[in-house]
Amino acid sequence: MKSQDIFILLKLVSLSQSFNDQDNFLLKKDAYSSRGLEASTGVSKSEVSASIKRSIEVGMAKRGRKDKLPKVNVSALIEFIIHGLKYVFPVKPSGIIRGVPTSIAAPILEGRLMTSGDFICVWPDAQGHKMGQAIKPLYKTVPMAVKIDPRLYGYLALIDAIRIGQGRESTFAAEELKQRLRNERI
Repeated sequence: MKSQDIFILLKLVSLSQSFNDQDNFLLKKDAYSSRGLEASTGVSKSEVSASIKRSIEVGMAKRGRKDKLPKVNVSALIEFIIHGLKYVFPVKPSGIIRGVPTSIAAPILEGRLMTSGDFICVWPDAQGHKMGQAIKPLYKTVPMAVKIDPRLYGYLALIDAIRIGQGRESTFAAEELKQRLRNERI
C-alpha cells in the first residue's frame, strides 16, 4: 500500500456517499473512472489505476458485481486507519507555513477539541488562508482535492487527528471517522 491508496479509497467513499442508487449511471461511471478520479484528486490516471488494483489485491476494495465500479471495504479501511496508519505513514509537524488547516484545526473538528499547542497544523498550500505548523499530507495533491470535496477534506483531517493526536484526540477522531464513513449521506 502507498499513501495515495488511502487517499483514493477515501475519495471513493466520498463518491459513493454522494451518489445514490437512482443516480445517472453514466455520470457515476465518469466520476469513478481513472480520468474522473485524476481530475478530482490530482493523482495521475496510471497511479489511480495502480492504486485501485493494489487496494483490490489487499482486500480494501472490490469491483461491483453489476457496474464493475470500485467499492471500498469500509470496515477494512477503518481498521487500517485506526490501527496502522500512524505507523506506516507517520507525520511530524515542522516549520510555520501558510496552508489549509488540518487535524483539530479543520472545520470538521474546529472548536470540538482543544490543544495545548500554540500553532495549528496545516497542509502546505500557497493559497491557504491560515498559518500553522506544516504537516505533510498523505499525498501532495491533498490541498487541491479538499478544496473541491468538503467530505473528503473532513475524512483527511480526521485521519491527521489520528496520526498526530494524543490519546484523547486520536480516539475522538477515530470514533468520528467510523461514524462518518459508515453512515454519512448528503
